[in-house]
Amino acid sequence: MDNLTEIAFQIILYAGNGKSSAMEAIQEAKEGNFTEADRLIEEAGEELGKAHGYQTKLLQEEASGEGASVNVILVHSQDHLMTSMTVRDLAVEIIEIYRHK
Repeated sequence: MDNLTEIAFQIILYAGNGKSSAMEAIQEAKEGNFTEADRLIEEAGEELGKAHGYQTKLLQEEASGEGASVNVILVHSQDHLMTSMTVRDLAVEIIEIYRHK
């Protein structure tokens, strides 16, 4: 497996972890467990931060002229990361709705 594919899989892994934590946070808020919801949102942010770190590494390599060719796994990883970041952002808003209900 080449380096680009390994990085893509790391992005998928951490983005998936972040999305899962955000979805769990919504469920905790729905049940009124806001301390746990807040902890899970924090965890989601940390996991997404790790994925973003790998993405930044790829961007830096590209900017320095060392970028590799794009493959389908990399495209999937970028899609997965952006979707997961959106889920986290929406989870924050949903939790606030439950908090003030």
